[in-house]
Amino acid sequence: MSWPPGGFSAAQRDLLDLMDARAWTFRATDRPGAEVNAPSAPVGESATQSRQAPPPAPAAQSAAQDRRIAPAPAGGSAAPSPPPAAGRPELEALKSAVAACTACPLHAGRRQTVFGVGNPNAEWMFVGEGPGEEEDRRGEPFVGRAGKLLDNMLRAMELDRTTVYIANIVKCRPPGNRNPSLEEAGACIPYLRRQIELIGPRLIVALGAVAAQRLLETEQPVGALRGQLHHAEALRCPVLVTYHPAYLLRSPGQKRKAWDDLQLAMREMEAMRQQRSPA
Repeated sequence: MSWPPGGFSAAQRDLLDLMDARAWTFRATDRPGAEVNAPSAPVGESATQSRQAPPPAPAAQSAAQDRRIAPAPAGGSAAPSPPPAAGRPELEALKSAVAACTACPLHAGRRQTVFGVGNPNAEWMFVGEGPGEEEDRRGEPFVGRAGKLLDNMLRAMELDRTTVYIANIVKCRPPGNRNPSLEEAGACIPYLRRQIELIGPRLIVALGAVAAQRLLETEQPVGALRGQLHHAEALRCPVLVTYHPAYLLRSPGQKRKAWDDLQLAMREMEAMRQQRSPA
């Protein structure tokens, strides 16, 4: 029998995995109020020690000290998707222009454009590279496994899709989910820059190399761009770079670094809020 009853939810396990924290499972006899007739303690360990819960993993402990982690929704379901750009005529006009765009060859293979989703007045903006097959089908960025991990990353920051804005460098799916070419990105990025101008975020989080390189107009890899704020001449707000959720699924050992990046982003956001708040 596991504790808590029913075990950890999928969202809770994802959060623990994101922080590289170990999920402990307790025996029924270890629960408060259980009868103390547990098996004898292992050699070299007292019975009292064997019944005590192990201490939290260091990564989870440091994360909790830096920032309170919001509890996952019941059942582990992903955060609900808000209506994209609701109530903003300028964004709706831009969305219509994107839907009619034929500026690069990507338009020929799309089911629909993937404009963006979230709060049109968000302080936070997250930018990826481009839609995949499922995004092309649903018309929403970051769905599927990578989208679920992004939702958990947001939840660890006490955010969700209703409080941030999510978009991509290109609005149409590249064939075979390949990276968009320089020409394709160049044809589409004016739309993204206009989105950024209309939304007016305080901070952009670039998810992955394509987003970081096209936003910052550089060819440096993610590893060289992490750990600091970047300021691009074409943007009105700073950019912080971290790994793309799809990359984290392939390379789970990098999740600890991604969490470090998100903690830096939260500290920078708090500092900007304090600078802008009235004395």
